[in-house]
Amino acid sequence: MRRQKHIGQEKSVKLPMAKALMALALLCAGLSAPCTRAYAASFDARHQVSGDGAVSTVSINPVVQWNRILLEIVRTPGAQPATIHPTRSFAIMRAAIYDAVNAIDRTHTPYVVELSGVSRRASQEAATAAAAHSVLVALYPQLQARLDLQLEASLADIPDGPYTRMGIHVGQSVAERILALRSNDGSDAQPLPFVPGTDPGEYQVTPPNFPPPVFTHWPAVTPFTLVRAEQFRPDPPPPLTSDTYTVAFNEVKALGFITSPSRSGDQTEIGRFWGGAIQNYWNEIAQTAAAAQQLTTAQSARLFALLDLTIADAVIAFYDAKYTYRFWRPVTAIQATDTDENPQTVADPHWLPLPVNTPADPSYPGAHAVISAAGAAVLDAFFGSDQCSFTVTSEVLPGVERIFTSFTAAAEEATVSRIFAGVHFRSDLTMGQELGRTIADFVEEHFLLPRHASGRRSDAERRG
Repeated sequence: MRRQKHIGQEKSVKLPMAKALMALALLCAGLSAPCTRAYAASFDARHQVSGDGAVSTVSINPVVQWNRILLEIVRTPGAQPATIHPTRSFAIMRAAIYDAVNAIDRTHTPYVVELSGVSRRASQEAATAAAAHSVLVALYPQLQARLDLQLEASLADIPDGPYTRMGIHVGQSVAERILALRSNDGSDAQPLPFVPGTDPGEYQVTPPNFPPPVFTHWPAVTPFTLVRAEQFRPDPPPPLTSDTYTVAFNEVKALGFITSPSRSGDQTEIGRFWGGAIQNYWNEIAQTAAAAQQLTTAQSARLFALLDLTIADAVIAFYDAKYTYRFWRPVTAIQATDTDENPQTVADPHWLPLPVNTPADPSYPGAHAVISAAGAAVLDAFFGSDQCSFTVTSEVLPGVERIFTSFTAAAEEATVSRIFAGVHFRSDLTMGQELGRTIADFVEEHFLLPRHASGRRSDAERRG
């Protein structure tokens, strides 16, 4: 595990408490799956215990509920701005929920906003709903009417009262501060012009659709936890004449071809199954684990904050590496390999990958590998065990399910799927996994720590 001193960019914000107006809420229907109970919840999914022992009855976990709402939004055509990566929305919402709930629970260090004078009787569920709603309305103003209805539904089953109103105020206040802190993070910049390379190994727009590369500006976005985008930048990809590249080239050429006779039926399913937005899969895996473990609202808030802050910075970091090294995709390499001065690689000008089209960015490192390794590392560290039996569904293969017995197994399959899909070399994935785990270790070591951890300063103190 890597230990590095963090030099942050933002200072903690202390706010006075005040009254608000509205009522509390929740929802969340969990997918149940048997996981090792290494991280025990207090009671069950229908009971939450506040810091002073007060028990509130709830029907569903609001943290998971609002995760589902955001997943629905980013999967709605046209809802997500094309030049803003959706992982930013997840991280902002998660940071707001976590700091709001933690202001009441007070068991861990804040991410960035620290409130004073909050009663432990304030409703964590109301804080969750109010924080999530405030963030999502700000990020997706065109959906406000729909989000207002979802907030109303989320609060409907909870009787009004001072602690509910206090929870709502906490959620709204924290969301406002988190949004302000991210308002100038560079995410609204226009993508930078990109000039494709012409030399062997350099990224070129890919056939047959030749899409322009996406998120060229994302390396300049302010990270959520990292000091800078290039903090853990990997070494360059292997030389085109190396054994590592030769083996990776021939592997993806054989297994990733659209009609490959070398690829098994199961490998073909794997190559297609994981073809959606990989961060969405890991948020759903976390939903399943949270439901199976019957996590409290506070536990769920911390789990998803760790996951989505890590993933958001993993995306910033891998775009930094992608646009630093600008390494060509397999389809370009295989069609033009006669130029690579490697006698052990043979060109096929008609070669296309399993999905036909290739993702519109450079190959190294692989995004699926980075995010999956990071996601599995976060879940493993949080639950204290990698053993968890769960089912995963696909964004792109409706009705198809795959079953796993560990987070690592799911991450490995999601990673290797990109070889079966013909869109990545194995060397892209190996380095991607290392980058993802390194970022996850960094976040675990420095953020959202138990307050009783000896010798460790809070995130807010380190930033200040």
